[in-house]
Amino acid sequence: MELPEQVTVYEVGPRDGFQNLARFVPTDSKVAFIDALSAAGLPAIEATSFVSPQWVPQLADAHEVMQQIRRRPGVRYPVLVPNLTGLERAVETGVQEIAVFTAASETFNRRNINASIAESIDRFRPVAERAQELGLNVRGYVSTAFGCPYQGNVEAESVVSVTGQLLELGCAEVSIGDTIGVADPAQVSDVVGRLNDSFGLDGIALHLHDTYGRGLANVVAGLDAGVRTFDAAAGGLGGCPYAKGASGNLSTEDLVAMLHHMGIETGVDLGALVAATSALAASTGLRMASRAFEALRSRRRELIPA
Repeated sequence: MELPEQVTVYEVGPRDGFQNLARFVPTDSKVAFIDALSAAGLPAIEATSFVSPQWVPQLADAHEVMQQIRRRPGVRYPVLVPNLTGLERAVETGVQEIAVFTAASETFNRRNINASIAESIDRFRPVAERAQELGLNVRGYVSTAFGCPYQGNVEAESVVSVTGQLLELGCAEVSIGDTIGVADPAQVSDVVGRLNDSFGLDGIALHLHDTYGRGLANVVAGLDAGVRTFDAAAGGLGGCPYAKGASGNLSTEDLVAMLHHMGIETGVDLGALVAATSALAASTGLRMASRAFEALRSRRRELIPA
């Protein structure tokens, strides 16, 4: 395997991690967490979502969070937006980057947003156009790219098709999501290979879940196939809503620890990352699913708050 010298870690904990929690995390805890992640060297931190509070009450304080965080030079703070209303709310807080989302599964899209894939793309078209007029970067998400909780198998051709449509809308990057954590390394290699054949991989990221413990193995498959940007959530925040009791997002600590052990740079201070997650756990009582977090916190207990 020809390993890269550097990989970009895209942190999704403050958005994707918090939005799946059963309870609301206080605004000051969210702000302190994002600030600590910034100080730890994460280059991109998806800070919140401007989805209607009616649908995602855990992120009802999106405006306050974006106003209170300390934005470090060189760090990206993208936010998720579902429509033009969400975009305009986000713009009021001075965002520089947004993300939009759809799925590779028709059934998943209809169950979750009551629209077909084509209809969801049409909804994002004015959002992408307005964002580009404002000079904002746009990221796209393709969820259920490796399996759907409703229809099961998802064809790789559908992933390629949806990715192409998002790139045509002007997305600078498209994140390919294993929403329910069912992907295996062979499947990751296949899907990424098809994407590479169609578009190249400069604008492709992987968003992997660790529901069945295959997250890091799938990262290695992604690295081998040429992916250089991986999404992760500090502490492994965010359960999988379609597999009750299962872990969800790939842990940032697990990802960074493995990459560093392989000699791949991330720009992330792993000790500071563990301290950021530990402080969040202490202030909120949240339990973290990350194995590397627990191992490193135990080894550094004299330096990191319990």
